[in-house]
Amino acid sequence: MRRARPWLIGLTVALSSLAGWAVVIEPGQVTIRSSEIAPARWPASLSGTRIALLGDIHTGAPHISPDKLRAIVAETNAANPDVVVLLGDYVIHGVVGGDFVAPEITAEILAGLRAPGGVTAVLGNHDWWYDGPRVRRALEARGIVVLENAARSVRLPAGTVWLAGLADLWTRQPDIAGSLATVPSGAPVILLTHSPDVFPDVPLRVTLTLAAHTHGGQVRIPPFRAPVVPSRFGSRYAAGHVVESGRHLFVTTGVGTSILPVRFAVPPEVALLTLR
Repeated sequence: MRRARPWLIGLTVALSSLAGWAVVIEPGQVTIRSSEIAPARWPASLSGTRIALLGDIHTGAPHISPDKLRAIVAETNAANPDVVVLLGDYVIHGVVGGDFVAPEITAEILAGLRAPGGVTAVLGNHDWWYDGPRVRRALEARGIVVLENAARSVRLPAGTVWLAGLADLWTRQPDIAGSLATVPSGAPVILLTHSPDVFPDVPLRVTLTLAAHTHGGQVRIPPFRAPVVPSRFGSRYAAGHVVESGRHLFVTTGVGTSILPVRFAVPPEVALLTLR
């Protein structure tokens, strides 16, 4: 038998290591990722407001057990956010290696989140593919406000912020104008949506749009973009802070995984935004 070439052995070891990282290590390394954003219409009196974003939790996906979610909630609370927003997809739907967790269990854990401005949620496509009304009831039974084409005011020590939440783009009928109908003219308003694909239709009066859904593509080979992003805009709204025509969007890469329990160069996160 010919002796294996050293470069072939090295390549095999390297690929095996990368695969192990993508499947075993990175998907479980959920961290608090801090960013600062300065939207043009954010009031100076509210400068320093901290918003924690949890999206695509997918409890029951590999690496996101109920115990893991409890740890994530504790870490989020330790970051002392002023407001917590939940951006949809609390359940799993066919993820490889997953173990379904009832939405009532997830809601019970998420009820442990603490912030002066409370916890506000929208639902995602996986929630509706499973049982949207049940997911909503589970969250509301635990004191979490769920918005669908509606808005609410949140009182903070420094002033009032409005949160408007959209229906899921993939499974429902989002109504941006209807969501903003009760928001006073000129008031600071943050729009919550599961999918970022609504962003081109968001009016200038919205101070900031927050979204999830994309998982950042889950896999990216630097320096290239993620090859697969569940968006009709490709990688345009894959992750992070986007500014278009004076409007601001932030897309979190999310907590869990979908379809395949793999992440590479797209680490899971709880995004912590400080608005200046």
